[in-house]
Order: sequence, then structure tokens, then C-alpha cells
Amino acid sequence: MARAFPATPAHEVRLPAATLHRIAAPATNEPRERQDERERPDRRGRQEERERPDRQEQLEQLDRQERQGRQDRCEPQDVGGRFDLLAAGVGPALAAASTAAALTAAALDGAPYDLVVSAGIAGGFLPDAPRGALVVADEITAADLGAETGEGFLPVTELGFGTVTHRPPEPLVRAVTAATGAVPGTVLTVSTVTGTAARAAALRGRHPRALAEAMEGFGVAEAAAAHHVPVLELRAVSNAVGPRDRAAWRIGEALAALTEGFGKLAPALESWNAHDLAEP
Repeated sequence: MARAFPATPAHEVRLPAATLHRIAAPATNEPRERQDERERPDRRGRQEERERPDRQEQLEQLDRQERQGRQDRCEPQDVGGRFDLLAAGVGPALAAASTAAALTAAALDGAPYDLVVSAGIAGGFLPDAPRGALVVADEITAADLGAETGEGFLPVTELGFGTVTHRPPEPLVRAVTAATGAVPGTVLTVSTVTGTAARAAALRGRHPRALAEAMEGFGVAEAAAAHHVPVLELRAVSNAVGPRDRAAWRIGEALAALTEGFGKLAPALESWNAHDLAEP
């Protein structure tokens, strides 16, 4: 996915649960040495620096902001932003932990994220999402978070607590659909990948709009929701949901489709960030 963006990783940021790859630095007039100082992994040192600001530095910062404000009013601005790539791990728990670590680190650094995108390969429900198809979630749903009963499965919401669905912003889903050709629909998050026709039918019966199943989207969405950051999930289909048949997997084809989709995604993200960021 990093190959789909115009810049190469500038550096890596070590987090407790994973390593974050910084793809492109945000546009800024701040001197390079100040950026380097702010981005050092020694967060305690930065915190102490923020708690004991230098008066001259404050005045210089105010002066820069005033000059930038005048420039903003007179000149068109480059809206290109920073894209950070995080290999969050397999499964909703690790994906949630990794995403939460990245979001918390960014918030403490004073540079919170505008959007979280969960991306990868998935199983597709036939015939709506065949191998090689690109799917964008308009609903991210935890399909197996709940309880089994004598009458069948009960989602956690029917047990009186929690949530099972997060909904990405509709304007963003529309923009991504238009830019990439992805099919919009529900993407299920499961802790155990489906391997039988019976379970595939049961999932589709409970979630008739489901297009794909994966293992991380809901965990990522939970972490994003805790930080009040919008979320998007984009998946490329590598196999059909149903009986496990590794010979029929097309992982390379799916990764190629995902890379191609990301190449078309960046302009849509930048456009949405500029115009629709206020929408929850």
C-alpha cells in the first residue's frame, strides 16, 4: 500500500504494539530542525519542553502564525497531508491495540489524525464480491461479538451493552466509491475466519448486506471511535467466504487490486478532509 502514495517512508515511529511508517510529512513553514525535535521518539522530553516553554520561542511562534495567516488569506494552499502506514496485526484485539497506540501517540504529540483507514484483503460473499473485487464498508460490523443461545446467536447489543456496528461518513464512502470503483456495503469483522458453507449462510442470513468478512475492521473502528476520529475500511477480495480452499485463494491478485485502489484513494481523502471533516 505504501507504493500507492507519491512519497517514500520518511522514517519509522516505534509504538508499544507496532511500528508506524510515516509516508509523507505535512506541509509546514516550521524549520526542519524544529520538526525533527518534535518527532523524536523521546516523548517525555517533548512533554517537559511543552510544560516549560521558552518566552522567546513563544513570540517567534506567534510571529510565524501571524505571517502564515496573512499568507493563507492571499495565496492558494497545498492541502497535501501526512499519511502514516501501520501494520496493525491480525485480529480485532491486536488491531484495536495498535490503532489506539498510534492515535494516542499522535494526540499527545499535538498532531491528532483526521481519519483512520483499515485496509487489507478479505473473503467475499458471492456473487456480490468475487475474487479481485474492491469493497468499501458503509457499515463495519462485529459479526461474532455476542452469545450463542438455544435459539441462535445474540449480538452484544441484544444483551444490553456495547455496540456492534460503526458507520463511516457517508460522503467519504461516496467519494471513495466514485474514485476507486469499490462496491459499498457491510464488511463483517470476525475472530474466526469462515470455513464452511453453513457458517457462510448463517452470516449472510444475519447480515444480508454483507459483502466481505475480515478480521480487523471493527477493532480499528472501536479505537478510532474512542478518539472521536472517523474511520474507513477498504478491502480487496482474495477468496470466497465458505468452505476453506487454499488452492482457490488469489492473494496476489487481491493485493494488486488493493494497491491500485489506494493509488486512486489519496485524492479522495484529501478532498474529503478539506470539505467534509466536520461531519461525524
